[in-house]
Amino acid sequence: MSSRLAHVHPFHVMAILARAQQLAAAGHDVIHMEVGEPDFPTPAPIVEAGRQALADGKTFYTPALGIPALREAIAAFYQQRYGVTVSPRRIAVTTGASGALLLTLSALLAAGDSVLLPDPTYPCNRHLVSLLDAEPLSVAVGPDTQYQLNAQHIAAHWQANTVAAMIASPANPTGTLISPTELAALYGAVKAQGRQLIVDEIYHGLTYGMDATTALACADDIWVINSFSKYFQMTGWRLGWLVIPEAYIDAVERVAQNVFLSAPTPAQYAALAAFTPQTIALLEERRQVFHQRRDVLLAAFSEIGFRFPTQPQGAFYAYADVSDLCDNSATLAANLLEHTHVALTPGKDFGQHGATQHLRLAYTCDEARIRQAAARIGEYLQRQR
Repeated sequence: MSSRLAHVHPFHVMAILARAQQLAAAGHDVIHMEVGEPDFPTPAPIVEAGRQALADGKTFYTPALGIPALREAIAAFYQQRYGVTVSPRRIAVTTGASGALLLTLSALLAAGDSVLLPDPTYPCNRHLVSLLDAEPLSVAVGPDTQYQLNAQHIAAHWQANTVAAMIASPANPTGTLISPTELAALYGAVKAQGRQLIVDEIYHGLTYGMDATTALACADDIWVINSFSKYFQMTGWRLGWLVIPEAYIDAVERVAQNVFLSAPTPAQYAALAAFTPQTIALLEERRQVFHQRRDVLLAAFSEIGFRFPTQPQGAFYAYADVSDLCDNSATLAANLLEHTHVALTPGKDFGQHGATQHLRLAYTCDEARIRQAAARIGEYLQRQR
């Protein structure tokens, strides 16, 4: 077995999910707040476009970087939503955002290189770095920087073998954004090293009380990863995209040809309907639902002793400090699942910094279920005192 796999760990949340499914199969009413997937179905116009693509025989390979119509539609979306001009030739349609990240890292990393990442962060980010025989350099971040890397982190932690820094805004597991000012400073610090900045924007569109600004408004040579999974609610369609700095287009295309050949063809044609006014209107309605759920969750769980050092501004997660309630959040998550049938994700999935003190709560169920989850957990915690 490859030695690389020593650094590629399973998702701990999958063990939580498996046990939750066992409990549900045994007849228990399980409230799922563990998995990062919208509970809304894919919007009907997208589904219908997918059906039509199948009926029209759109089942063959496409160009490695995607069908021209979808690359053009994504470029138009940047102009309409952000006022940013992006050439369609810089856009690669990928097999999910994970495919976009793999293309990015494959184009940038050699064995022995390193990438700066915040801790906590989405675990696949560091695992894919390890898979390419490079080193993820995890930098502890906290509420004082909105759990984001900043220019000071670059100065303090950059090493001779570091070739890139990567952030996510909104971030998983914390739901925080980086401000345009902090992003500009971060970009400047990375460029002063002569290296690359990667920004994961897969939760763009799911922000509350504000609109996120794409990193491409800061500079056009930032690697930007996005997805049709979260805002557009197409998780199972496995479709994302990458905005490539001009100098790397050919390199990324070569990797895509060899690794994926192309993204799923019916999904690409379905995604053309994601940008229609009808679809966007529905998605904006659902965004307001997520906003309301977030507020309900923060209020209900604060009342039972969960602490939220920062207010999540986007995605559909809240990162709760539970150090007043337990010594180990993984043990607490397991106990809550067994005794209250509420499934939450322990912090150890996202890194090491403060991992035993935190749980991630996903507000991907309706308000009534969120309140019910808080009530069950509150009663359990009362019994333990």
